[in-house]
Amino acid sequence: MTLPPNIKSSPWDAAVFGIDTYEIKELSPESLEVAARVPGHYTVRAEPLRAKQLLHEYGFYYCDTLIEPYCKADRFLAYDSADVGITQDVSLDKLLEICHGAFAHGRFHRDFNLPKEQADRRYDNWLAQLHGAGKVYDLLYRGEVVGFIAVESNRLVLHAVAESIRGRGLAKFLWTPVCRALFDYGYAELVSSVSASNLAVVNLYSTLGFRFRNPIDLYHRLTK
Repeated sequence: MTLPPNIKSSPWDAAVFGIDTYEIKELSPESLEVAARVPGHYTVRAEPLRAKQLLHEYGFYYCDTLIEPYCKADRFLAYDSADVGITQDVSLDKLLEICHGAFAHGRFHRDFNLPKEQADRRYDNWLAQLHGAGKVYDLLYRGEVVGFIAVESNRLVLHAVAESIRGRGLAKFLWTPVCRALFDYGYAELVSSVSASNLAVVNLYSTLGFRFRNPIDLYHRLTK
């Protein structure tokens, strides 16, 4: 079946979940009606203050709210530590040990219609793709690999730290050299995207001088 142009397939997600997956780029009754008829998993992004009645009428359910941390170089608050370093030489296998299961706040993990193990694999695959493209900074603490930050130009798109160091206040020191490297590269502003429910990461970015903008609600529907 030919879908409307405002419904785009997401083959990277389909490969993980074993079903057709789509993103609805423009919210309309017509696109929601198609989503209610054509089997697959659908994502809709909607501004928080937009009325959600139509989404509920067509069987969409809330999964997450994303916010965008952003920071210009003159607002960045650095936290330096001699115990911290970065490299890009760590093997993917080592990073996957940190990545797997680290994204409980992700919208696919919060979707009760999707298996958690497949949601984990989605992030593993994304990390593998970014690592293969040379876009991953490895985070070191006292010479040991304890996390990673993957970037695309000025965007920090995927990051995690090992469970063993969470809650110790180290993340601001680990993020500092990566952010500084990107500013030194010439980017005037750094941005990321985080779940509003992930307060640890929200607080981390705030500590580093980031502000927040562009909240967006994410709704899913699974049509069988």
